[in-house]
Amino acid sequence: MTGDRLLVPGETCWRLEHAEQFAFIVDAADYFRHTKAAMLRAKHRILLIGWDFDARTVFEPGGKTLPGYNELGPFLRSLVRKRPSLEVHVLRSNLRLLPAFEGLWTGVTPVSVMNRFSSERMHFAIDGAHPTGAVHHQKIVVVDDAVAFCGGIDFTVDRWDTPEHLDENRLRRALGEPHGPRHEVAAAVDDAAARALGEVARDRWLAATGQSLEPVESTRDVWPDALAPTLRDVDVAIARTMPRLGDGEEIREVEALNLAGMAAARETIYLENQYLASRTLVDALAARLREQAGPEIVIVIPRKSESPLEERSMDSARYRMLKRLWAADLHDRLGVYWPVTDGGTPVYVHAKVMAVDDRLFRVGSSNLNNRSLGFDSECDVAVEAVGTDDSGVARTIVTLRNALVCEHLGVDVEEFEREHAERGSFLAAVEALRGSGRTLLRFTPETVVGEASLWAENDLMDPDRVPESFARSVARWLGGFVD
Repeated sequence: MTGDRLLVPGETCWRLEHAEQFAFIVDAADYFRHTKAAMLRAKHRILLIGWDFDARTVFEPGGKTLPGYNELGPFLRSLVRKRPSLEVHVLRSNLRLLPAFEGLWTGVTPVSVMNRFSSERMHFAIDGAHPTGAVHHQKIVVVDDAVAFCGGIDFTVDRWDTPEHLDENRLRRALGEPHGPRHEVAAAVDDAAARALGEVARDRWLAATGQSLEPVESTRDVWPDALAPTLRDVDVAIARTMPRLGDGEEIREVEALNLAGMAAARETIYLENQYLASRTLVDALAARLREQAGPEIVIVIPRKSESPLEERSMDSARYRMLKRLWAADLHDRLGVYWPVTDGGTPVYVHAKVMAVDDRLFRVGSSNLNNRSLGFDSECDVAVEAVGTDDSGVARTIVTLRNALVCEHLGVDVEEFEREHAERGSFLAAVEALRGSGRTLLRFTPETVVGEASLWAENDLMDPDRVPESFARSVARWLGGFVD
């Protein structure tokens, strides 16, 4: 790395670009509303890049406060009809393990049919430009290259929730059926940072379709009125993961940034993530735990994965990673938790966040698993406080971290900060404020007993780069599970 900086273009990130406004967005209720508000101001182009999209996604389930249709598909089509200069491009991952099974993963309406019956300025594409078994996992929205959103939230029907994560919320439904509480995180940027994310999105479109999209320029104010900037006048890093494909080079900026942040921590590493399965990252955390004066490490993850397949692979890998961390915790500086509602229902953590001291804050699509380091495509953004001139950024990083943990604990930020100051320990403050009702529950060896499996750290389900003989491995695996 260069000097004392963690965000180094060409090493721990792709680019470091200026944003006049940077906003941190927690949970999909706000994300859906703010992205719609930005798209309402689009004049030239809307680029939607994601792992999944569902045209039936409702922006505001409680009743719309913004103009236009309240469902994603009709909303986009109506924008194109009303604005002769506007084009919309929607690119989703093909979600497939083998080409022969594509029809099982791409939905009921083929993309070719969607394009045939939509406007000539409304474009849909499936992104199959990746190694067999990999997926494109980036989640990016770019409006007129003027505002961009990057995080872990897809426009699909079971993502919506509010920070209250109520036990019973009649608005939290997926196609008429209730779904559980869910925690999500994203960020919004403007200026050069938005233009750079636009370049990432255009590169994805080119790789998937062979069609080149030129940058656009807009003099309109696209930033949503209701979205208050968390920071102003700040440099924002963009870190990517891209697998090796053809003559292209493997990109592992996300891995490099994670490792640099973990190594640089002095007091606290705070992580929220969907998975805990990467041996590389867990070994880096374990090394810090063994140090006499290393940082405290607080990790918030889901209690269980969402599907039986994930439980047998990712949760069993997590079991082994937790054992490694507990064995390394020689000085009692580790806490691994899952959040619950007032009634004790687990909140599914889908956020991908890392906060290091008052120095670094990263949010994006990447998980703490092997795939996110070199096999799937990922895109994260990060801000860093460098020196005394960045005291405002440093304070904001701490504020964001504390707000996240307080959402899970169900306490006021002021109460948490008092406890933190009195105890001189982030982990001790978390432990002191854990209680009944809405809170964080701690993983222990007893919690995960029985979760070990031969699937743990499975190279098929969770490789960190393009595996050799992948097709043969998939065929063997399918042979055991398909009648």
